[in-house]
Amino acid sequence: MGIFDFLSGEFIDVIHWTDDSRDTMVWRFEREDHEIKYGAKLTVREGQAAVFVHEGQLADVFTPGLYMLETNNMPIMTTLQHWDHGFKSPFKSEIYFVNTTRFNDLKWGTKNPIIVRDPEFGPVRLRAFGTYSVKVADPAKFLVEIVGTDGEFTMDEISYQIRNIIVQEFSRTIARAGIPVLDMAANTRELGQLVGGEIAATIAEYGLAMPELYIENISLPPAVEDVMDKRSSMGVIGNLNEYMQFQAAEALGRDGGGAAAIQAGLGAGLGMQIGHQAAAAAGPWGARSQGGAPAPAQIAPPPPPIEHVWHVAEGGQTSGPYSKAKLGRMAADGSLTRESYVWTPGQDGWQRAEDVMELAQLFTVLPPPPPGS
Repeated sequence: MGIFDFLSGEFIDVIHWTDDSRDTMVWRFEREDHEIKYGAKLTVREGQAAVFVHEGQLADVFTPGLYMLETNNMPIMTTLQHWDHGFKSPFKSEIYFVNTTRFNDLKWGTKNPIIVRDPEFGPVRLRAFGTYSVKVADPAKFLVEIVGTDGEFTMDEISYQIRNIIVQEFSRTIARAGIPVLDMAANTRELGQLVGGEIAATIAEYGLAMPELYIENISLPPAVEDVMDKRSSMGVIGNLNEYMQFQAAEALGRDGGGAAAIQAGLGAGLGMQIGHQAAAAAGPWGARSQGGAPAPAQIAPPPPPIEHVWHVAEGGQTSGPYSKAKLGRMAADGSLTRESYVWTPGQDGWQRAEDVMELAQLFTVLPPPPPGS
């Protein structure tokens, strides 16, 4: 035996796996011709499991710890090979390391809307999305059912299948729960637990477990959400008539806008009054004289003059609009004086009340003396 053969026989084989990819679920330990020395050291770290496959058959499964690969540590392998206690030769076997930690923050969502029957809105379409975590609970079953002979199996290779299972169970659960759409946001935790419980039995057949499943959002179609927003707005407004009156009062209170609105209203009222008077005078076919000839047309009186509305400026602040009658009462109680500045639409700038011909008479007419004086 040469010196190199002697040294290679003295070396102790060490089998272990460290992973920094964060998405590898199964990794096959590579050894030329899959030859493993008897007495080799096997290191299985926390969050791992080591599965031996010998000649295509599932053999021993090792949990975290340090092992010396001997007959007393490999009962299934020993039985398959009919080893005796004196066995010292190398043996050929495949070793698969399985990651048993949680894979977190995995996404799921409904690709197409789910149609459910809501007790308030009737048939509606829903969409939902969320996150989940998954881990390998039975390394041997996972290796047999899913991985097979894949030398490196990642989470991406099975995540699509798991998402399909989640969506299927979510659709069934949401349809049977009978929870109104408006109450689903308050029951996402309970719905997530129900869906997770339904999924557990299915993925257990793959050797997997789902510790957590979260429903982050359940949404309606945009058109339905717009209608619900309008309905909410009406609820906030309350009495629609009172709201319209409030809006009109707000418009009247703005500078300039109130006077224009009042004048527009007076003009519209006068126009309607003139129209009614003309219709009453003419009758359905027009008035006729006793001889049958058309009677002379009656001349309607001219429309009454449009009453101006006034704004008052005092101390740099404006108030109004006020009618002429209101200004008369203000002149009587002293809140409007000759020196007060007034303005009405169509007037060229602010003028003192005594300089406006229409208002000057308010200060010349004094009330009679009170009784008993």
